[in-house]
Amino acid sequence: MSSGSSTGSTDGLRSHGGGGSERPAPPQHESGLPGYTSPAPPGAGGPVAPAFGQQADVLGRYVLSGWWRRAGAQVIDGIIISVGALVLFLPLVAAGVSVDTDGGYVALVAAGILWILCVAVVALLYAPTMMARTNGKTLGRMATGIRVVRTSGESITFGFAMLREVVVKTILFGIAGAMTGGIAQLVDYLWPLWDEENRCLHDFIVQTRVVKD
Repeated sequence: MSSGSSTGSTDGLRSHGGGGSERPAPPQHESGLPGYTSPAPPGAGGPVAPAFGQQADVLGRYVLSGWWRRAGAQVIDGIIISVGALVLFLPLVAAGVSVDTDGGYVALVAAGILWILCVAVVALLYAPTMMARTNGKTLGRMATGIRVVRTSGESITFGFAMLREVVVKTILFGIAGAMTGGIAQLVDYLWPLWDEENRCLHDFIVQTRVVKD
């Protein structure tokens, strides 16, 4: 009898949660966290995902590129564009496209205009084509381990790359630079040095970031 009563007593404790020794779990409310009937304050549920650009490899988030990587990529791409323009320029000059006259100044001006056109053609096609094929990278960015991303998360298309690299960076800031003696372009290139997300001014306009690849 004592064994049966003991077993019954034990069963009773189990069925009633140990006679009050174990407390039921608090209910989950709309906030998803116990004890909050409204949205919980930031940090109430533990560590939160870092802001855009902070180191967070485990979470798979982007890490923003520093200024030196961007500058290095710009230099490399500039060299590539110059070489490509030279490849176009020399055959055209050899074919006599630039007018050869007795006036050395006229020939020099004609050659200068032709060179600018060659640089423009290569520059207008190089970056947009590369960025569309690699989703935001050029040869210079590949060398420095960075690429361009859109804050919306969309892919870099040829049209969007044309907007960023040609319309905004080349034409808009080219005109602004011509009107300010190059100051506008210099400020655009140097802006990442003091911006918290390492953005150039053209990044603000088209909503892009340059991140480590």
